[in-house]
Amino acid sequence: MATILVVDDEIGIRELLSEILGDEGHAVLLAENAGQARALRDQEQPDLVLLDIWMPDTDGVTLLKEWSVKGLLTMPVIMMSGHATIDTAVEATRIGALDFLEKPISLQKLLGAVEKGLARGKMVQSARALMQSQPKSNGMGGTSNQASGASVSASGGVATAPDSSPLGQALAELSTLDLDAQLRDARDSFERIYFEYHLRLENGSMTRLAERTGIERTHLYRKLKQLGVEVGRTARKNIA
Repeated sequence: MATILVVDDEIGIRELLSEILGDEGHAVLLAENAGQARALRDQEQPDLVLLDIWMPDTDGVTLLKEWSVKGLLTMPVIMMSGHATIDTAVEATRIGALDFLEKPISLQKLLGAVEKGLARGKMVQSARALMQSQPKSNGMGGTSNQASGASVSASGGVATAPDSSPLGQALAELSTLDLDAQLRDARDSFERIYFEYHLRLENGSMTRLAERTGIERTHLYRKLKQLGVEVGRTARKNIA
């Protein structure tokens, strides 16, 4: 299913999480310190990282910040700790952590956080694919008429028309994303664009949307409601 890196200096925690996640079908990588975590992150490119905050050499928040500064925070990271304060959790979230799990971690919370993290990873990959699929220049300082949605009029002039395809709408919405917003607000805006794009592709089908995004339907309905994304008949009318 996915490759998950578990970083914790306690061998009991590492073994327990490895067993649980392995039973879920994931490939699990184990690191007992920041040095091993750096190496495994570079070599294996995990889909998700479970990162302990308190470690003997370099703590988890420092490692998280290092990855963020170097542009290596390309995968979702979930922080873990049994002693962290609220301020520490807030700082980790500000740096870029997706979630925070307090030890001892219940099975339900662990699996829920992992599901959420892997879904977020898929969203980021989809966004990259969207950006890479933007029309390229035709070598003459602009894009082709077809790619830009332009058409030639009877008089020989070029009339531009907005691209109404799902991809065109998503790209237009992504171009308005406020990168100066707070991280949580920016995430919500991106997720809204992501889900609306896939809803258009699937013609409003929640079943196909759940399959495409890898999110269980109950969680998906809750997530869409939280983001203010319309579903059902209203959504289909807007898509049409």
